[in-house]
Amino acid sequence: MALNAWYEKGLDPDEYIEAMKVNKEDLLYIYDNFSLPADEDFFKETRNKNLRAIILTEDWCGDAMLNMPVLLKISEAVNMPVKALLRDNNLELMDQYLTNGTARSIPIIIFIDTDGNEVGKWGPRAEKIQSYIDESRAQLPSKDAEDFGEKQKQMHRFISKSYRDNPDNWSIVYESIKKTLQAI
Repeated sequence: MALNAWYEKGLDPDEYIEAMKVNKEDLLYIYDNFSLPADEDFFKETRNKNLRAIILTEDWCGDAMLNMPVLLKISEAVNMPVKALLRDNNLELMDQYLTNGTARSIPIIIFIDTDGNEVGKWGPRAEKIQSYIDESRAQLPSKDAEDFGEKQKQMHRFISKSYRDNPDNWSIVYESIKKTLQAI
């Protein structure tokens, strides 16, 4: 299926957010509290590219909870329509955007032009956020350790809390998405 067809199949952000059950409050908290920097030259340049975005996402994903509100703020500033597709219901598309060739990591943002051609891709994490995740995972006990499962759950709770409560993470995501959009 062509990207235009995937785009048309997607949910409007409001529809997606309204249906959320897991991370809705935290996503809305970030959205309500994140302010774009005064970056008018970037906004104007991006607006002139007439882009649209497809975001592969899921409600339970902490990374999507962090990244989607930042994308939505950018999209509003540059008049870039966004559609959300649930990863688990759209594996045919997801499998074209595997992380490291194997992982169905989300969110993945696919930027398309007016003809539906892919012109850029972002995700699932900003580089600095990925380093933070890698460092956190390195602190976990080995997978066969008795307490691995509990320690991993604690790590995920801590990371989600830092995604929600640390505005530096929001700025890191903004700069990373901006870098991708500038390269288009």
